[in-house]
Amino acid sequence: MLALATFEGGAQTAAVAPRAVAPAASAPAAIDTVPGMAPVTDRANLYGDAGAGKLSEAVRGALARVYVPNLRSNDVYVIDPETFKVVDRFRVGLNPQHVVPAWDLKTLWVANNAENTTKGSLTPIDPKTGKPGKPITVDDPYNMYFTPDGKEAIVVAEAYERLDFRDPQTMALKSSLATPDCKGINHADFSIDGRFAIFTCEFGGMLVKIDLVGRKVLGYLKLSTGKMPQDIRVSPDGRVFYVADMMADGVFLVDGASFKEIGFVKTGKGTHGLYPSRDGKKLYVTNRGSNKIHGAEHGMGSVSVLDFATRTVDVTWPIPGGGSPDMGNVSADGKWLWLSGRYDNVVYAFDTATGAVKIIPVGLEPHGLTVWPQPGRYSLGHTGNMR
Repeated sequence: MLALATFEGGAQTAAVAPRAVAPAASAPAAIDTVPGMAPVTDRANLYGDAGAGKLSEAVRGALARVYVPNLRSNDVYVIDPETFKVVDRFRVGLNPQHVVPAWDLKTLWVANNAENTTKGSLTPIDPKTGKPGKPITVDDPYNMYFTPDGKEAIVVAEAYERLDFRDPQTMALKSSLATPDCKGINHADFSIDGRFAIFTCEFGGMLVKIDLVGRKVLGYLKLSTGKMPQDIRVSPDGRVFYVADMMADGVFLVDGASFKEIGFVKTGKGTHGLYPSRDGKKLYVTNRGSNKIHGAEHGMGSVSVLDFATRTVDVTWPIPGGGSPDMGNVSADGKWLWLSGRYDNVVYAFDTATGAVKIIPVGLEPHGLTVWPQPGRYSLGHTGNMR
């Protein structure tokens, strides 16, 4: 049950009795973050520093591009967001899953997890040229995140059910953390103070909470009716984690501190990706249109716009003729939501004001695309978890 704000009201009289001036409310205490993490400038909106146009000096000179990893054609398509046209294409490693902005915003990493082989790799892209560099051999990099202080990359080795903490530049292995009860560990988000992260367990219908300071598993949470949790994002105030579930066709709400399920919001068929708007007021929820990992073309795909304040869906945008919106992110100005069309071999660009969509053909089975540059001081990984 949501708490509702109440306001004083009543008819005015000609004479108003004087009343004491209330003392000024003291400013809320600053968030006690982990050492090395940038301070939280707005405790009511941890996405405030990733607002529209708030570009870091670190991205100066970066080309405005959308990078699309194609899982089955083993390549990356590059789209110019101004013309909505493909302007480049290059080969990468086997089964590229996500394009991940580095914590320092200077490199984009293509996570090639080489499914069912030992040939995993990370391919660096220079954002200033849009060109790939020499790949680095890495075990099963399905996805990648970064510790809030930027000192380590966290490679999500899904098949091995573990997290590998690596040097963020060289990717040399420093330590590993086993998560044996988290089948299909893949997506994550972080607490407002950087002390813990919650990862989804796609094939176990549960979540795992990780102590990033003590480097240990704090516990597991089995979702009540969920069977295949996907992406996860934290609310602007850092209290509630929103968990997309592809089988439940909606989003679970989990209290981060108590690690308990507190609600559920129905969105659409095959709920998958979660992306906050640049003002931190809305959450774009992608509904892939199928409850299957390998769905059919032209499914019941859509995007639901969820209001963080009311925890309700404002509007749902369908795709004319059907589709399969999967993963991506929001443009720097907040005017476009870019998403891969997983089963349709296309990319969608949604106008965030109207829901109108442009469709661009790409390679085979596009997955975790990223838009670059994006606002923010640093990246926590995935396709641009910016803060």
